[in-house]
Amino acid sequence: MLGKKGSEKYIKFLVYLIIVVLVNVAGITFFFRLDLTANKMYSISEASQKVVSTLSEPLTVKVFFTKNLPTPHNNTERYIHDLLEEYGISANRYFNFHFYDVSVEEGELSEETQENQKLANNYGIHPVQIQAIEKDEVKFKRAYMGMVLIHGDLIERIPTITTTEGLEYKMTTAIQKLNNKVSALLGLQDKIHVKLYLSSSLYQMAPYIGLKKLSKIPAELERIVQKLNQKNYNKLEFKYLDPSEDEELEAIAKKYNIMTVKWPALAKGTVPPGTGAIGLVTEFGERALVTRLLQVIKIPIIGTQYQLMDIKEIEETIDKNVEALIDINEDLGYLADHGTLNLSGASPFGQTALQNQDAVMNFRSLISQSYTLKPVNLKEESIPDNLNSMVIARPTLPFSDYELFQIDQFLMKGKNLILILDRFMEVRPGNQQGGNFGAQQPVYVPLDTGLEKLLGHYGIRIKKSYVMDENCYRQELPAQLGGGRRSIYFAPIIKSQFINKDLDFMKSIKGMLAIRISPLELDSERLTANGLKATQLVASSEKSWEMSGRITLNPMFIQPPSTKDEMQSKPLAYILAGEFPSYFAGKPIPLKEIDEKTPDDKENEAAKQTTSNEASDTGTQSEIDISKIVTAGQFIAKGKPAKIFLMASAEMLKDNVLDAGGRGPNATYMLNVIDYLNGREDIAVMRGKEQRFNPLDDTKAGTKTFVKTLNIIGLPAFVVLFGIAVWFRRHTRKKNIQMMFQKR
Repeated sequence: MLGKKGSEKYIKFLVYLIIVVLVNVAGITFFFRLDLTANKMYSISEASQKVVSTLSEPLTVKVFFTKNLPTPHNNTERYIHDLLEEYGISANRYFNFHFYDVSVEEGELSEETQENQKLANNYGIHPVQIQAIEKDEVKFKRAYMGMVLIHGDLIERIPTITTTEGLEYKMTTAIQKLNNKVSALLGLQDKIHVKLYLSSSLYQMAPYIGLKKLSKIPAELERIVQKLNQKNYNKLEFKYLDPSEDEELEAIAKKYNIMTVKWPALAKGTVPPGTGAIGLVTEFGERALVTRLLQVIKIPIIGTQYQLMDIKEIEETIDKNVEALIDINEDLGYLADHGTLNLSGASPFGQTALQNQDAVMNFRSLISQSYTLKPVNLKEESIPDNLNSMVIARPTLPFSDYELFQIDQFLMKGKNLILILDRFMEVRPGNQQGGNFGAQQPVYVPLDTGLEKLLGHYGIRIKKSYVMDENCYRQELPAQLGGGRRSIYFAPIIKSQFINKDLDFMKSIKGMLAIRISPLELDSERLTANGLKATQLVASSEKSWEMSGRITLNPMFIQPPSTKDEMQSKPLAYILAGEFPSYFAGKPIPLKEIDEKTPDDKENEAAKQTTSNEASDTGTQSEIDISKIVTAGQFIAKGKPAKIFLMASAEMLKDNVLDAGGRGPNATYMLNVIDYLNGREDIAVMRGKEQRFNPLDDTKAGTKTFVKTLNIIGLPAFVVLFGIAVWFRRHTRKKNIQMMFQKR
């Protein structure tokens, strides 16, 4: 009997052991993770999964990270490891990663660590200085925190990773960029020419200005191009050209505006006077990018110094120029005439980009990471067919009917328009600067460029007013003005509840700031008749109103309406989608008008006149009625499915609203909209995951009073009542026990 019980115990133990082993095997085989964070912070997005799952060549991620870093950098390393594990789960066999120990602690380093440091430096990953608190002391230490992505023969670097914010977006876009570059390079039929223009006449005088290594530049550049050719599928071709030996080359050098140096006789006539050119041109087809190799520096007291560009910097510049020339990013059209915002940052008054209030350098920089901006000059050319979308940002000059026809037909082809317009133009008397409240106030003149009639035909209008909102930005006043905070009513803060969360790319945006924005108005009947769908993206709060007529944006003169009946939420941005009907349907097709005749035009006109005279002489002119000649195939009356994004505030693109890093809610909003209209909603959703701005919802006065009352009175009262209930229960139990013993 005892033997039987003992054997049962062993059998149970064996069964349990088998079950435990099988559970562990099942856990390894059917591995899954559950991310419960709101934005799925610890899971890669669908865009990332798609990118790594379609790799056609090996992709290796090399992470150079110093071990045992202080908080918060130790968490960064852990996050990178988890993120790469997530990529590995979704990736195919071509994806792999490796961490390298590159400790920089004092003392003797192992041979492996030294080799890892050399490898990191070769890839352009260098140590940075971080702050650490050890034993109540603030210390500074050097640490490697970077990674390199190697795809085939191409390399992308993320040299410094000090935060986890936006890391997945950077990695996925880098991988996508590498994929695009491989495809673009393999598709090239012609070579990319790297041309060095260097006059041999410079060699004699170079030592006298500190350029002893100038004669070695051609050989160094040839070596660099050979090195770059290894990772650019042998698509580069190097040429060394000496303008001093060929007059045609000298003319070409002047065409590219290559730097020239002129010098007098040097070393008592040993070096004769002369001139020379030096510069690097990267050329593909009709496009060319010029790199300045020689820098002239004026140092006080010391004088003028000449310095050649560093060899590593030249290599990086050529690599970037190649990417720019082959257009590895998708094209995005940008209207460059009609007074639109200038993407170059130049100011007509000679101001720098920092001084220029209309600067949109941050917008250009952020967009250029994913798109190649293609300037479109409607006055000179038609909109290219290869564009999928076009941005029109604050035009101030009127469009001709022919130009409106070009925009209308671009939309009819199933392309998308991103319209960021201003309803008013600010006109300042004289040369007054902004913010001078003592001077005469500016006048706001309504803008009518012609786009308004197109939009009205499609079913949407921009109202001639500005939105004011009590829920707005509040400016801190200096002590000399009394201190405190002043409401800037024309800068509404967009609350989370007034942001459309039905669209995936908008879900992560919890609030924004708008400046000098006009409300939009829908024509429901026309939208229905046109079969178009309007989706509202953002709106002002319920405490907003409109300022129209005589407009002043001086905060001192703006007061909310006396009654709340005049306040209501105002729509601020819409996306219209569907098959748009042409504005020019049933109307004569506009023709391009040329005001000034070029010499070619005059020759053509003369030729036509000659032909006309000849025809007249032969008696055939009277038989031809030109008005009866009809052309077809150039007009689309009903378009393919397309989209229009409309927002009436160009301030949303300016540097004082968009942050340079693209991490703020305003930047995320604008970039997400552009991605959405270009069919890249998955990228927009991924970018939104990193959005950290998450304000608390507003609480009504009644709710606040209730919570305060509950905390002050309710909780103590609850404790007292609970104590009474416990006392009563104990008293009842005691009484029941006494009664039980009394009965006995």
